Amino acid sequence: MSLNTSINSILILSTHGYVGAEPELGKPDTGGQVVYVLELAKRFSRLGRRVDLVTRRFENQPEVDEINENCRVWRIPFGGKKFIRKEDMHDYMDDFVTNFLSAIRSRGAQYDVIYSHYWDAGWAGQKIAEELGIAHIHTPHSLGWWKEQNMGSNTDMDEKQMEKAYRFQERIRKEFLVYQTCDHLIATTEQQTEILQERYDVLERHVTVIPPGMDENRFSPVRQEERKLLQEKYDIRPHDVLALGRMAKNKGHDLLIASLPTLIQLVPDARLVAAIGSDSSKQDDRGVSELVNLAQELGITDKIVWPKYIPDDDLANYYRSPGVFALSSRYEPFGMVAIEAMACGTPTVVTVHGGLFELIDFGKHALFADPNRAAEFGTMLAMPMLYPDLASEMSVEGARFARRNFGWTGIAKRILTIFDSYRKAETI
Repeated sequence: MSLNTSINSILILSTHGYVGAEPELGKPDTGGQVVYVLELAKRFSRLGRRVDLVTRRFENQPEVDEINENCRVWRIPFGGKKFIRKEDMHDYMDDFVTNFLSAIRSRGAQYDVIYSHYWDAGWAGQKIAEELGIAHIHTPHSLGWWKEQNMGSNTDMDEKQMEKAYRFQERIRKEFLVYQTCDHLIATTEQQTEILQERYDVLERHVTVIPPGMDENRFSPVRQEERKLLQEKYDIRPHDVLALGRMAKNKGHDLLIASLPTLIQLVPDARLVAAIGSDSSKQDDRGVSELVNLAQELGITDKIVWPKYIPDDDLANYYRSPGVFALSSRYEPFGMVAIEAMACGTPTVVTVHGGLFELIDFGKHALFADPNRAAEFGTMLAMPMLYPDLASEMSVEGARFARRNFGWTGIAKRILTIFDSYRKAETI
């Protein structure tokens, strides 16, 4: 029996978006998943493991970003030089598998386990795992069946248009293959686990729920005196609601705007600070224009501020500044922005269409509501502003909840336990 029962060398696969040591957050397909894989890679290396975070090389990106002596981002070229959206990425995954296997064999690189993210990398990860004869662990992040169901009732596209844009049937078919053939699945919520079992025939013992993490050193509360200085610096008021995220239909930004008349009726000086979209995407600009038109129809244009993209260095301070943070997604696998806002001590209202609301105590850690019911969501936004004691309770307990349950090092240790179990099974 081998005495070495720990995973020492980890291959993380995350093939779409702008993945890097300093990720360009806010660019297309570059958000919570990129933060997730990068933070885990860093924590795995901090815990003594060697990590290659492998992604796609395109545009003018360098081949390698050295994060530390045990961790690097390694970019493999495939699919040409231009950005490819994640819905089309799998057209090129055969080339990625071929190019990656050629690269590691020419360099003598070896790995103990593959940890893949999203279904494009999951499909590639399974091919690579079978070729190398090592374990493959996969985190879906989102599920094609769930996304199709939610988008189907919240889009102007007909079935053929939606299939052409998102290719759900192909995605679901390949997701099923990945979920059935990989060694283990790590879901981020109980709701994901239920869908995996009911819609993808995944065995209960084949999946473990481990929520995402957040940087507890970066996202933390500040004293009221400092908070007031931040509000002055960023021109954010005590009764402002902050929302941020990509300009995507599932994020429910239009639902949030529809809830504002109720909020304003209850709190007349309330505003929305809508940090939505990217500063370099024409598609995002069109989406924001639609939101501006909706605000005009509702007669609330003077109640919305549009800072668009927030620089990453300012993000924690933006979280700390408003009266309330809002997550109004139509569907949301988890919603890390809400966890980060809670960790910064800001009262938070989350959607019921996601995994986070199942974990929180209503009125203690945060509030939740259905953003499809505008009056309900608007009322929840108003509650912390109307009742300061409630706001104080949520500020303190929300931060404690976020830090204790979602710090990255603790999350990384739980995942490593799963990795190590497969090494033990192989060596005994």
